[in-house]
Amino acid sequence: MRTAYDLSPFYRSMIGVDRLSDLVEAAVGRDEGGTGPSYDVQKTGEDAYRITLATPGFAQDDLEITTQPNLLIVTGRPAAAGAAVKAGSYLHRGIVAAAFERRFGLADHVVVRGARYEHGLLSIDLVREAPDALKPRRIEIRSERPFLKGLQGLKPAAKRRAPALA
Repeated sequence: MRTAYDLSPFYRSMIGVDRLSDLVEAAVGRDEGGTGPSYDVQKTGEDAYRITLATPGFAQDDLEITTQPNLLIVTGRPAAAGAAVKAGSYLHRGIVAAAFERRFGLADHVVVRGARYEHGLLSIDLVREAPDALKPRRIEIRSERPFLKGLQGLKPAAKRRAPALA
């Protein structure tokens, strides 16, 4: 049984929570048992990830990877599988090669670095690339009187006596 959460009290005091509520609804409403292939999500480095999908019965040309802002979509459309089933050459079809679409929500600044298909496994490498504006940077602290910076190594001049007035 699903319960709806009302996040409207947060909207008046927090900016950007509407996107958070969309993520919560997507996570709660997602059917994990779906018809798509099984997959693993692995952290391969500090800001690097790999998604591996088990796609037996698919050729490399039957798979398509597309990205949109904060979304990765993997689609499989087997071309030859349907023709073989219609021809009646299978007595038992245990390896399901049905069309699928699997969607993965991506965090901000996560981009696809590459993909490879080997031995029925599709691996997609991802990395988080924060823009320079979001990376920590060091700020130089300057003196209120910058002209003193050049004078720091100098010795004070000897006091001169004013000539005596007679």
